[in-house]
Amino acid sequence: MRFPFRLSENKQFDAVGFGLNAVDHLIVVPEYPVFDTKMRFLEHRQTAGGQSATTMVTLQRLGFKTAYAGRFGSDVEGEFGLASVRDEGVDVEFVEVIEGARTQLAFIIIEQRSGERTIIWDRDERLAYKPDDAPIALATIGRVLHLDAHDPPACARMARAARDSGTIVSADIDNIYEGLLELLPLIDILIVSKEFPHRLSGISDERASLVELKARYGCPVVGMTRGLRGAIVYCEGQFIESPAFEVPGGCRDTTGAGDAFRGGFLYGLLKDEDIESSLGLANAVAALKCRDLGARTKLPTQGELSKFFTRKDATGL
Repeated sequence: MRFPFRLSENKQFDAVGFGLNAVDHLIVVPEYPVFDTKMRFLEHRQTAGGQSATTMVTLQRLGFKTAYAGRFGSDVEGEFGLASVRDEGVDVEFVEVIEGARTQLAFIIIEQRSGERTIIWDRDERLAYKPDDAPIALATIGRVLHLDAHDPPACARMARAARDSGTIVSADIDNIYEGLLELLPLIDILIVSKEFPHRLSGISDERASLVELKARYGCPVVGMTRGLRGAIVYCEGQFIESPAFEVPGGCRDTTGAGDAFRGGFLYGLLKDEDIESSLGLANAVAALKCRDLGARTKLPTQGELSKFFTRKDATGL
C-alpha cells in the first residue's frame, strides 16, 4: 500500500525534528533487582538519547539531511548531548542552551539476559516550550516534521505551520500530556507505543483501538510498535503487520529502539517505499540498534542496513 500523501520536493531538509534530547546513564545488571536488596552492576555507560533527537540521528546516519530543534541545559551533560547531535552531522541551528537549566537525565536499568530496560528520568521544567517559544521557521523547511509531543501546545503550533507549508507531520507519542487532543488531528503519521491507544481510548483490543484513534482524529496513518511482536499500522481501512527481526548477535539493550523504528519508517517514506516495505525497514533499523548499549551507539548506516537484508535473503534468517 502506498502512503496516502505526497512529500514536498523543494525543501532544505529531508526531515526536521522537534522535541526531547537526553543524557542516559545505562546500568547493566544480571537480572532486575528485587525490592530492598543490593546488587553489583555489570557495566555502566553514559550515552546520548531522547526521542526526536535520536530519530534525527537515525535518519542522518541513513543518508538523509536533517535538522533538530530542542533545548539543552548549560551543564556538562548539555555539552555532551549537544555535541553528540552536532557530531553526527545533524543541523543544530535551532537548538537552544538554557542558562542555569539541567539537561534531561535518565537512569536506565538493563537486564543482561533480555536487553529489556527500565527508565527513570527527570526533565527540568525550564527546558519546556510554550507555544510562543516554538521555532516555527524549522517546521516549514523539511519534507517531514517529526515530533515527540512532550510540549503539545508548542507542537501543535509547529504542526500547523508545517502543514500550511506542505510538510508531512510525524509523531511519536507514548503518554497523554495536557493539550495533546489539540495536536492529534494535525498529525499525518501517528506511530505510538503499544500502551498508548488503550490509555487514550479505553479500548483493550489493539486493532479496535487503532480504528478508534483514526475515527477520532483523522490521522491518515496510525500504528503502534509492539516490541518482540513487531508493529502494526492501520491505513485506508486496512491493517498492515510486520514482524520484528532477531537482533544480530543477540539483544543487548532496547533503549531507543522505538526512536530507531520511527527513523526507519520515515526512511522508507523518504525513499518512496510503500508502507509494507517501510515497516520492514523500521523493524530492521530497530533490531540493529539493539546490538549494543545506548539509544544511538549501533544505529545503522545505509550500508549496514542493506547488508542486513542481503544476509537475511541469503540465509533466510
